[in-house]
Amino acid sequence: MAWLVAVLADTLQIAALPLFAEGAFSPADTILDIVVAYILIRLLGWHWVFLPSMAAELIPGADLVPTWTAAVYYATRGEIESAETPRQQVTPGEVEIIPPEPAPSRKR
Repeated sequence: MAWLVAVLADTLQIAALPLFAEGAFSPADTILDIVVAYILIRLLGWHWVFLPSMAAELIPGADLVPTWTAAVYYATRGEIESAETPRQQVTPGEVEIIPPEPAPSRKR
């Protein structure tokens, strides 16, 4: 869902460039960026990468760069990798104890 929001916001900013070209001086751009930031934080939780994306959206002409899509990619890249290779779940109280191995022999 976060990917969809980010891609749609970046596509809208590029497709409707005359409305968003002024950066922070455009009310449409400001409203869109605040709404997108709010939705992404609600979907993904707070991530520090949203700060540079929001700052870049304030610069006139920077809306041509898909900053929201890049931010969502960066914020979710670990989740995508871990979803492909699920980890073994350990329940509390169920701890596997591995006996120590002998120390390697010293080289002289």
